[in-house]
Amino acid sequence: MKILVINGHPNPDSFNHALADAFIKGASIDGKNEVRYLQLSNMKFNPNLSFGYSKRVELETDLLEVQEWVKWCDHLVIIHPIWWGGLPAQLKGLFDRAFLPGFAFKYREKGVWWDKLLAGRTAEILYTIDQPIWYYKLINGAPGLKQLKKMILSFCGFKVKRVTGFANVRFSTPEKRAKWLERASQLGNKC
Repeated sequence: MKILVINGHPNPDSFNHALADAFIKGASIDGKNEVRYLQLSNMKFNPNLSFGYSKRVELETDLLEVQEWVKWCDHLVIIHPIWWGGLPAQLKGLFDRAFLPGFAFKYREKGVWWDKLLAGRTAEILYTIDQPIWYYKLINGAPGLKQLKKMILSFCGFKVKRVTGFANVRFSTPEKRAKWLERASQLGNKC
């Protein structure tokens, strides 16, 4: 399987980077998968969709690479923190700028429907959060996960197979983090 891992944390020293490394390690066991890795912390692009879809802006090299690798992959893995209930601004900007009409979806001329141009691919989400997962889902309604899963990935045709949360990161012990890294490696190995 061709797997693209996008680490959506802008800080290269974050625990999300360790999760991404563990997932990739698990997915690469026995060479059964081909894995590519994009780190938001290394990418340079303007995350602002300045004109919406009314005017096309040239894509930076890093965004062209995102598009190329998304087309290449069979399975997309997004690893990110939950901030203010949602995605980090730069990760949201990556989707705004790279998942454009004509690439990720196409509006139909008549009606409100669209064609999902990235159909036939699967996806999964690994996220970190500083509150209990049940609270994020039950009390807050999991807005960031709904946005990523339904309004971005499913909208473009991805079938989201798995969503895994790692909760209370701020108060986690080194032992707990080691268990989470093992879990991320196991998830990668299941691909």
